[in-house]
Amino acid sequence: MDTRDIDVVILCGGLGKRLQVVVNDRPKPMAEINGCPFLDVLIEYIAGYGFRRFILCIGYMGDIIKQHYQKNSGPLTILFSEEKEPLGTAGAIKNAECFIKSNPFLVMNGDSFCPVELDKFVDYHIAKKTLTTIALTKIEENKDYGLVTINSSDRIISFTEKTEVDNNSELVNAGVYLFQKDVLSLIPANRNYSLEYNLFPTITEKRIYGYITKGNFIDIGTPERLEKAKQILAKFKF
Repeated sequence: MDTRDIDVVILCGGLGKRLQVVVNDRPKPMAEINGCPFLDVLIEYIAGYGFRRFILCIGYMGDIIKQHYQKNSGPLTILFSEEKEPLGTAGAIKNAECFIKSNPFLVMNGDSFCPVELDKFVDYHIAKKTLTTIALTKIEENKDYGLVTINSSDRIISFTEKTEVDNNSELVNAGVYLFQKDVLSLIPANRNYSLEYNLFPTITEKRIYGYITKGNFIDIGTPERLEKAKQILAKFKF
């Protein structure tokens, strides 16, 4: 499947409370990374694999994102799905349903980055004929992320939330997903609903697979992680 035909949904609506100590004049995805917004870095990376149609799920301080990309979309198509109140990660996707044309569609968190080979990710998803594919990676110190358990066929069999674990170097959700449109019917409308806490644990009996990547997972959710992201992303050439 040609990546130019696959919609990209980016979740940009979070409050980013922990980061507001150092970034309080803009939404978290617009935090500056080496001279440009983090969201620019993310979109440029995705577009490098051929994706052209982006749906930004905006909420808190969303006008800043909207104004930026109305002026700086370049050759890309960028649409905005606006939340009147926080809807959570799954609720935001449901809210954007009217904009999503492709099947499957790609979803990424707007405050994290993991270098997944997105063309191979798409091929894997299609070959597995899966409802949902989640990119998984390992991190050196896991204090804030839940674990994902897969079987020998890479099928996801369980999720363990971050409050229940204290493990190092285990598979975690990298915040990169491919969904078939059928998944939208499993998300209630106009409700705060989470991918991680509400949706994923209920669909492990369905076709949900993990795609393992060795890329470094970067999360800009705290001042310390933002500084680390600046160091790591300075080495990337997009």
